[in-house]
Amino acid sequence: MTAHGAPRRSLKRRLADGERLRGALLRLPSETLVEMAGVAGLDYVVIDCEHGPADTALLQQHLTAAAAHGTDVLVRVGTAEPALALRCLDLGAAGLIFPHVDSREDALRVVAASHYPPWGERGFATYSRAGRFGTVTAAEHVAASRETLVVAMIETRRACEDADAIAGTEGVDAVLVGPADLAADCGFPEPGVVAGLTARAHGAARDAGRAVMTIVPDLDAARAAERRGDQLILYNMAQVLMDTMRSLARPGTTGAAEDPA
Repeated sequence: MTAHGAPRRSLKRRLADGERLRGALLRLPSETLVEMAGVAGLDYVVIDCEHGPADTALLQQHLTAAAAHGTDVLVRVGTAEPALALRCLDLGAAGLIFPHVDSREDALRVVAASHYPPWGERGFATYSRAGRFGTVTAAEHVAASRETLVVAMIETRRACEDADAIAGTEGVDAVLVGPADLAADCGFPEPGVVAGLTARAHGAARDAGRAVMTIVPDLDAARAAERRGDQLILYNMAQVLMDTMRSLARPGTTGAAEDPA
C-alpha cells in the first residue's frame, strides 16, 4: 500500500509500463543502508545472499525496514537453492535474482522455484509474512505471488550463446549479465569479448520483451545504461562506498575498478 492507502504497483507492473527503475545492491548486512536507500528515493534494493550472508533472520529485518519506506526488495539467491528462494518469497521479497542460468532448462527451473502451481512448484503457505500471517485468502495470495519478478543471470559464454532461449522462457521477466563471472568463464579475455557477449544477451532480452538489468558503479554509467534502454539500473554499493571513501581519504584520486557483480 502507498502512503495514501492505494495499492502499490509492483516492480513487474512498473516495468511493463515502461518505467526505468534504480536500485542498490547491498552485500553488507545493514538495515541502515536499506533505510537510506528508501529515504533517498531509490525504487528497490537487492540483498545479495549469493556473495553475502544468506541469513534469513537478517533478511526479514531488511525487508521490514524496506517496507517502512515503500521500497521493494529483490534477493539474489545462490545457484540451485529452491529452498532459500521459497523462504525469501515467504518473507515478502518482491522477486528473485538467480545466478548461473545457462540454458532454457535452467530458466524453467528458476521460474518453477518462483511461482505457485500451475506456473511453478513453490510450496504454498498463507501464514508467512508474504501472506500477512494468514489474513489473506488463498486466491489473494496466489494473485499477489504472480507479481514476483524473476531475473535470470547470464554469466557464461554458453549462456550468452543460448540467451534467446533463456530470455524467451515464459516467466523470466528480466536478464542480468554478470560481467565478472562472464570474464572468468572466458579466461579474462580482452574487454571487447565480454562486451560483445553482453550485447548479444541484452539484445536477446529486448527481442523477447524482457527488461535488462545492469550493475553500475556510478551515475555516469547509470545514465549510459538508461540511454541504451536498460530498465533496471543497479548501483553496486560496495564500489560506490569504497570509491567515495577513497576519494575522501585521498582527494583527487579515483577508485580502482572492482568486481561489478
